[in-house]
Amino acid sequence: MRASHLHCFAASALSLALLATPAAAEPKYDPGASASEIKIGQTVPFSGPASAYSSIGKTQAAYFKMINEQSGINGRKINLIQYDDAYSPPKAVEQVRKLVESDEVLLTFQIVGTPSNAAVQKYLNQKQVPQLFAATGATRFTDPKNFPWTMGYNPNYQSEGRIYGKYILKNYPNAKIGILWQNDDLGRDYVAGIRAGLGDKAATMVVADTSYELADPTVDSQIVKLKSSGADLLFSASTPKFAAQAIKKVADLGWKPVHIVDINATSVGAVLQPAGLDNSKGLISVNYGKDPADPQWKDDAGMKRYLAFMEKYYPEGDKNSNFNTYGYGNAQLMVEVLKRCGDDLTRANVMKQATSLSNIKIDIGLPGMSITTSPTDYRVNKQLQMMKFNGERWELFGPIIEDDVAG
Repeated sequence: MRASHLHCFAASALSLALLATPAAAEPKYDPGASASEIKIGQTVPFSGPASAYSSIGKTQAAYFKMINEQSGINGRKINLIQYDDAYSPPKAVEQVRKLVESDEVLLTFQIVGTPSNAAVQKYLNQKQVPQLFAATGATRFTDPKNFPWTMGYNPNYQSEGRIYGKYILKNYPNAKIGILWQNDDLGRDYVAGIRAGLGDKAATMVVADTSYELADPTVDSQIVKLKSSGADLLFSASTPKFAAQAIKKVADLGWKPVHIVDINATSVGAVLQPAGLDNSKGLISVNYGKDPADPQWKDDAGMKRYLAFMEKYYPEGDKNSNFNTYGYGNAQLMVEVLKRCGDDLTRANVMKQATSLSNIKIDIGLPGMSITTSPTDYRVNKQLQMMKFNGERWELFGPIIEDDVAG
């Protein structure tokens, strides 16, 4: 009798297990995901003072088109919905609300710019919608304790600033430093970083700093002020339009400072050419990606894939633009995260996968660099290498530097 009962129990348990197995394997979806598509939303400054960044969004759209033609992600097509925010925070709020509440996207991806991301950060975290790989390096976007649904993509601005400060101490210990900075989280983080890197010497080495507003037509008066301070080293914490103006005005004044620009202002096409390549010679900055114009990458497999992509999917784009390599790299990373989600396309799982990456290499990353994240360290890119502009292209120098201070 006991054996019979046990047999019946085992048979029932097996039947329940068989019934449960398909249910456990059922796909999980949050708004924006289905058996056929994954909706992703972003705002891009296709117009306005930061429209130079528009090619980032165009590159990303082209990359997802390529992925869709290659059968998509686990059989699902990416539906990228893009809106122009004109680099205006109020416009970004309006458009992101539309993406979440009307378009019902699964996540936002690569919203461009510190002001726009800052304007929507609390809203997206309240809604528990991933704000993934935000196109900014401001410290507030790598703060898992206060903003668990937000991950920045760019190197942390304070980390980058600390690297410049240490570089100055080593190579220009007697410099008189003038700082131009954008009056927002971007500029403030850079200033805090470079002062931290200079340490106790910041108080004596920084002889002047002046900010500008996004609405300002030019930064000419700020550059004149910094020159008159007696500074012989200029650090520009700015975005493309204003960085180009600063480079040109420095040249017009006949001023010859050591000139360091932040990574946001290193595009040859969008910044240095408008400012004048001769005027830009000698600029110093950092990078974490390969420059298509650098002949050392001509036989690199990752660069070949990038160039083939540009030729087929974005032929009108400038293949040598670091905005386009940037857009290609983070779109590639986004696809990797979505692949890892499998059939669990919930917002919580998207964040779980994005915050558990280990030694991920992307096509345009410099050799020796990889991407590792964790639930307590949201920084995607924390390795950098110094570079100098030779009048035609950027040349890397020095070792890979990894910042070990979590943002």
